[in-house]
Amino acid sequence: MLKDTKRNQKIASKSTSSTVKRRIPVNIGTIIFGAIFIYIVASLILYMTANHVVSYQVTGGPLAKNQEYSALVLRNETVVTTDSAGYLTYYAPENEKVRKTGSVYGIGQEMPAVESLPLTDETYRALQSTMENFTGSFNGVNFSEVYNCKYKLNGEILSANMNAGTGAMGAQTIMTAPEAGIVVYAVDGYEDYDVSHITSEQLDRKTYMKTDLKTSDRVKEGSAVYKLITSDRWSVVIPLSSRQIVDLDGRTQIRVRFLKDNTTQVGSLTIVTGDDGAYYGIITFANGMIRYVNDRFLDIELVTNTQTGLKIPISSIITKSFYVIPEDFAVTGGDSNSLGFLRLTQDEEGTARAVFVSDTLYEHKDGCYYVDSDEFDAGDILVKGGTTGERFIVGETRLLEGVYSINKGYAVFRKIVIIDKNEDYAIVEKGTTYGIAQFDYIVLDAADVKESEITVN
Repeated sequence: MLKDTKRNQKIASKSTSSTVKRRIPVNIGTIIFGAIFIYIVASLILYMTANHVVSYQVTGGPLAKNQEYSALVLRNETVVTTDSAGYLTYYAPENEKVRKTGSVYGIGQEMPAVESLPLTDETYRALQSTMENFTGSFNGVNFSEVYNCKYKLNGEILSANMNAGTGAMGAQTIMTAPEAGIVVYAVDGYEDYDVSHITSEQLDRKTYMKTDLKTSDRVKEGSAVYKLITSDRWSVVIPLSSRQIVDLDGRTQIRVRFLKDNTTQVGSLTIVTGDDGAYYGIITFANGMIRYVNDRFLDIELVTNTQTGLKIPISSIITKSFYVIPEDFAVTGGDSNSLGFLRLTQDEEGTARAVFVSDTLYEHKDGCYYVDSDEFDAGDILVKGGTTGERFIVGETRLLEGVYSINKGYAVFRKIVIIDKNEDYAIVEKGTTYGIAQFDYIVLDAADVKESEITVN
C-alpha cells in the first residue's frame, strides 16, 4: 500500500513538471524584449570600449581679439568770451556749423520776450520743420536734446524778427563768429590741451567734468559763452604698454573702430613719450569729427588683427601623405562622370587592361592632383587616356595639413589652408575644397584618433 502511494506521487510529480514546461510562453513580445536587451548590452559594451575623444566646434573670426582703449579726443577748439555783461540770447544751433560773421548770440540788458514776438508764415513753416525733424529723431536717453531744440527755436524766432526789423527785440548787440566753425555751448578744460605734456591722469575719464554754458541768468563780462571748433582735423590719444609698442612698431597708418556707432576710419599713428615717462599713441584723422563733437572720451578698438577665417586649435592639426599624379593623367569616367585615373592591371589570364579608378582629389597644385594613399600603392602604373600609351608610376608623395572631422561619428580627414597662427590657434581659409566649415566638429587633439576610427564624445 505504501509503495502504491509513492508510485502515485512520482507520477503526479512528473505530470505536473511536464505541464509547467509546456506552459512557458514563447511569443513575439518575448523575442522583441530579448532583442532590445541584447542591443542595450551591446551598445554599452561598444561605448565602454570605444575611443572617447574631445571635440572642438569650429568658430569664425580673427586669431585674437583686437585691443580696446578709452581714448581722449582732441580738436581745434577756441573758447569765445563776452565783452560785456548782460542776458544772452542764442541764435546758432548747437553742434551745427556757422559761417564766418554768422550770428551766434545776442546780449542785452534784458531778456527778449520770445513768446510775444510776431511770426510770419515763413517763420512758422521753418519752426514746424524744425519740430518735425526733432520729434522724428528724438531719443529719451539724450533728454538734453530737448533744451537744444528749445534754443534752436528761440534762435530762429529772434533771427527772423531781427532780420525783419520789427523793433520787438529790444536793445541787443548781435555777436558773430570770428571764423567758420561748429558751435558748442559747453567747456571742459581740454580746449587748450598741450599733447606734448600728456600724463595718465589727464586720460582718466572718471574725473572728467563738463560745464554747460547755456543759461538764462545774467552773465558777467569775460564769461565764456561758447566754443568754436574750427577744423575737421582731430585726434585721439591712447595709453600704450611696452608690448603694444612692439606690436605697433613700424605702423604709420592704422584702422580704428569707434564702438559708439561701430564705424571705422583710418588715421595716422604717432607714438610719443609723456611727461610721466609712459608711452602714448596719437591717432589723427582728417575728417569725421562732427560725429563725436560732444564726446571728450571715446571707446575705440585698434583693428590690427585683420586676418579672419575659421579658428581651430593647433593641437587639431595633422599632416597626411598623399600621392601626386600629373593632371594630364586625369580622365572622366565612372557612373557619375567624376575625375579619376586609368590604372593598368592584369586579369586572370594575364591580359593587361586599364581600369578606371575614382578617388577624392584633395588638392590641385603645381600641375598635379593629390590623391589618397589608401586608394593607390607605390608602383601602380597609370596610363594616359587616348592612344599615346604614356605611363606614370605612382610613388612620389607630398604632405597636406588638415584636421579630423567627426560630424559623422568617425574620423574623416579634411584639408585646411592656414592663413595665420600663434602658439595656441590657427586661422584657416573658409570654403576650402574638402575642407571644414563653421560649426563643424573636429578632434581637439589629433593624436587621440586614427582616420576612419569611430569616435565617441
